[in-house]
Amino acid sequence: MNFKTIAQETLNIEAQTLLNAATLIDDVFEKAVEVILNCKGKLIITGVGKSGLIGAKMAATFASTGTPSFFLHPTEALHGDLGMIGEGDVVIGISYSGESEELSSILPHIKRFNVPLIGMTKDENSTLGSFSDLVIKINVDKEACPIDTAPTSSTTLTLALGDALAVCLMKARDFKKSDFASFHPGGALGKKLFIKVSNLMQRENLPIISKEAKLKDAILSISEGRLGTTLLVDADEKLVALLSDGDVRRALISEDFSLEDDALKYATLSPMTCQNAAMLASDALVLIEEKKIQLLVVTDTNKNIKGVLHIHTLIEKGIS
Repeated sequence: MNFKTIAQETLNIEAQTLLNAATLIDDVFEKAVEVILNCKGKLIITGVGKSGLIGAKMAATFASTGTPSFFLHPTEALHGDLGMIGEGDVVIGISYSGESEELSSILPHIKRFNVPLIGMTKDENSTLGSFSDLVIKINVDKEACPIDTAPTSSTTLTLALGDALAVCLMKARDFKKSDFASFHPGGALGKKLFIKVSNLMQRENLPIISKEAKLKDAILSISEGRLGTTLLVDADEKLVALLSDGDVRRALISEDFSLEDDALKYATLSPMTCQNAAMLASDALVLIEEKKIQLLVVTDTNKNIKGVLHIHTLIEKGIS
């Protein structure tokens, strides 16, 4: 049995289903977008079985892209959760056949709330289709399963149409990355758009020594600071230079090397600094990588040290 061929046939069938559906998008779909766009309340998705699982994913997509939404199970709706539907809401009911018993049983009650009902079904004359104000048809020539029975092409198309609705709404609302990140503060994008240098920089126990210090004292400061670096300051505590363990290693090959040398002799004068603690941590990472440094010193405009940001901290916090 050639599983590779079977997999290719499955994907081709489902892909063709989507391509066919793309040619059938009509005014009803546009009206559905407008109804949801004008919704003053919540978008409620309902369905059972495979349709219910697709509906739950659709609700999650809508909710994370600017359309307040949640999934309502028909059985739970019959036992009190119908109270979650209120004035100004819009309901999307999903049933490929349009005759799901559990869903059909709540349709008359949904209509009592006088809210728009959008049906997603293959048959606009079905029970779901008859109760719906708008019907987005699920046109499927063939399920991808070998017995043309298990919901495969139909669920794929339903999910894709839900995505299409969400994308239309995003464009209509001019939904941006920053908006998306607002709903995903714990995700990679949220970290990229919200975490600032001030949130991650180390402020306490900084390895700081006088610019008059000897190299042996600077090495001790580097070891104790555990940042691979020490900061050299003048009498007014203003940043003058930076000495890294790399600088020390390079110093070792100097013919006139001595631990009694001034640390300043081997330090990097006027090191790269950040004077804006409100800078995004992701932008700071770009700067660190571009300059090929490990430590970014955060100062004010007068070179007073406010903190330091190490590349390892950015990596540990998942900044990219």
